[in-house]
Amino acid sequence: MFPEATSTPAVKICGITQEQQARDIISLGADALGINFWPKSKRYLPVGEAALWLPSLHADTCLIAVMVNPERELLDQLTQEALVHILQLHGDESPAEVARLLETGAHVIKALQVKNRESLAQIGEYPCETILLDAYNPGLYGGAGETFPWELAVIAQHEFPEKKIILSGGLTPANVREAVQQTRPAGVDVASGVESAPGIKDLALVAEFIEQARLG
Repeated sequence: MFPEATSTPAVKICGITQEQQARDIISLGADALGINFWPKSKRYLPVGEAALWLPSLHADTCLIAVMVNPERELLDQLTQEALVHILQLHGDESPAEVARLLETGAHVIKALQVKNRESLAQIGEYPCETILLDAYNPGLYGGAGETFPWELAVIAQHEFPEKKIILSGGLTPANVREAVQQTRPAGVDVASGVESAPGIKDLALVAEFIEQARLG
């Protein structure tokens, strides 16, 4: 399950590609790490490489597989080998597909791109408890570093109080505190906002992001 928020949101650092960086980020206090298994992502990590070190971190943090329309083979490998705790789906996965994964015992986060209030209606169609809201970028499936109107996250929480909302899209150390104050999400998610290059995190920015998120 996604880490429970207390008085502050859980912090997920996404797009981790290196074992040592993963360990460093855990030591800085991140609640969850995202590993991107979508081959078209700039932060892609082949599952065979990830399998060499993810098991050693399994007890230390929440590991989340980030995927776009994943093939059954990838899903089977991730679940059967217990490489991650949660499957995060960014593609065109239907509510029925999410329901089937939940029936197998998998924990699922569905990522949805939002651009206006009407686009929030899809939240209620998905049976998973946790929803990640990202900026509307057709074809990019996240990681573009763009924000969306945060008031939509507030509306989402009001309309779907049974859901846990993770805020994503364009968050940085400079704006995450304000975002948390405005939206009070269950979690915040960042990739490009704490990087020196795609897939390479700037640990000073990571530390500042975590601090600012918890000051909110």
